[in-house]
Amino acid sequence: MYDVKGNLSRVLADLPPGVRLVAISKYHPNEYIEAAYELGQRIFGESHEQELRQKHGSLPQDIEWHFIGHLQTNKVKYIAPYISMVEAVDSMKLLREINKQAKNCGRTIKVLLELHIAEEETKYGLTLDACRQLLDAGEWRQLDHVQICGLMMMASFVDDENQIRREMTMAADFFDEVKARHFAHDDAFCERSWGMSHDYKIALECRSTMIRVGTTIFGPRVY
Repeated sequence: MYDVKGNLSRVLADLPPGVRLVAISKYHPNEYIEAAYELGQRIFGESHEQELRQKHGSLPQDIEWHFIGHLQTNKVKYIAPYISMVEAVDSMKLLREINKQAKNCGRTIKVLLELHIAEEETKYGLTLDACRQLLDAGEWRQLDHVQICGLMMMASFVDDENQIRREMTMAADFFDEVKARHFAHDDAFCERSWGMSHDYKIALECRSTMIRVGTTIFGPRVY
């Protein structure tokens, strides 16, 4: 088996206090997740509803599952009973649907708003102006079964560390703006989720509170 425990230990050793790891386990087998679990890891990220449902049903029930990919509204009802956080909310429509399905389950689901800062058209997310408009409109304040806990973004997948640092710093500065304007008295709004296997060390310099690392821990994905 891939040296999951050794790799996980090395990543955890890099993390300063206050930064949490989301171990991205999509396309990796249960035994890899179990190995990380044995080392104390409890937060895992998945991006496909069917795979997530199977893993949730067969792995320890105290795992916190984060949905990390682009989530279609018609899939929300399947994960609403157990998902801990939806990390990539990119529209008011999706926010409404999460609230609706969470209410049906008698739950409150944590979410992060996804920003599109990277210079890559393939990435999802709200532009900074679109995020401002969504929050200024205020409809989200009426949703009692979702809790907006912060922001997430993916930096451009490039070798230029200065560009990555610039994009992550832009996200961190925007977090400060949004926090002051809309969440100044909400302690739950505290998460800055950026940094993956190739750039998480830069993310730690850019005030990330939550990194999403998969390949560095679990190795290449098995499709």
